[in-house]
Amino acid sequence: MARLNHRERVGFGGLMAAAMLVAGCAHWPWRHNPPPPPAPVSELTEAAETGAAVDYPQYWKRNTLLVDLRGISSEGGVVLQPRGGTQWPVRVAFRVTPGSIGVLEVRGEERVILPVASGGGAPIDLELPPDIYKSTTTHLTIHWSPR
Repeated sequence: MARLNHRERVGFGGLMAAAMLVAGCAHWPWRHNPPPPPAPVSELTEAAETGAAVDYPQYWKRNTLLVDLRGISSEGGVVLQPRGGTQWPVRVAFRVTPGSIGVLEVRGEERVILPVASGGGAPIDLELPPDIYKSTTTHLTIHWSPR
């Protein structure tokens, strides 16, 4: 068997390393699968401003209940209430897509208007200020519209 000189050994080693890299990319120990999507929950009852039932996904993001409003556009609203025998979550936030609406108005113990950035982009989470509702608040009215 012929012996390889230094240059040939380096070239052969580089070729072998590249082949192993390409062949084994999917099995590297530090490659992690993406986290699973959050499990949907139903902490608050939802009704359209007209009284009809609606179903916006709700998820927990740490200790914040996230109501997913990414599918909304134009103008509309929803009324949220805690389910019978439960309390309000510590924190409530709404996930919206920039450019789909202009403002999100929330009425509870106080009124707050949350502007939504114009233009497209990744969804954003709008967290309610702490004083917008209390344990005695019966419902929150959420209304969205263009600017």
